[in-house]
Amino acid sequence: MKFFIDTANIDEIKEAHSMGMVDGVTTNPSLISKESGVFEEIIKEICKIVNGPVNAEVISLDVEGMLKEARHLIGIHDNIVVKIPMTVDGLKATRQLSGEGIKTNVTLIFSPLQALMAAKAGATYVSPFVGRLDDLSYEGMLIVEQIVEIYSNYAYNTEVIVASIRNPLHVLDSALMGADIATIPFNVLSKLAAHPLTDKGIRSFLDDWEKTKK
Repeated sequence: MKFFIDTANIDEIKEAHSMGMVDGVTTNPSLISKESGVFEEIIKEICKIVNGPVNAEVISLDVEGMLKEARHLIGIHDNIVVKIPMTVDGLKATRQLSGEGIKTNVTLIFSPLQALMAAKAGATYVSPFVGRLDDLSYEGMLIVEQIVEIYSNYAYNTEVIVASIRNPLHVLDSALMGADIATIPFNVLSKLAAHPLTDKGIRSFLDDWEKTKK
């Protein structure tokens, strides 16, 4: 299973990369807006750190605008994946970009049928947003399970990126369901390595070691 980090913060990316936990990066306009600097320069810096897919999102809502932005984005670096919103125009743009060999991530997926349509349009990745579904009292991980099953049934090559992850259980469930990728905020990624029994064990070992010096 691959871990992408869901951030545009350079320091967070560097720290996660130093742990060997970054197979790729996902950004979006909201994440970019939190950082200081020019959009393209931020993306270029991320691409210098991470040797893997770096997702950058279009902001246009019409087909022609999406295509124009996508072609510009892939000129920034070879590792760029273009994020496209799950709309009718987004599907049209995805189909066109797929035909040109441009990698796409259809984002803001909230149903298995949306994911099926994105795969049929040629999406490289789809991003179901589980946390936002949980916020509305829907079982977000259920759609991941359904998407993985549908893709397996029909041998789609589209990879599933579990997005809007809010806690370590989302990551665990993603792995158990066979999702290809989890894109994880830095604060959740840090929690994956933590366990109170690990901390207790370390303290116990150190206390015992100190006793040997007496």
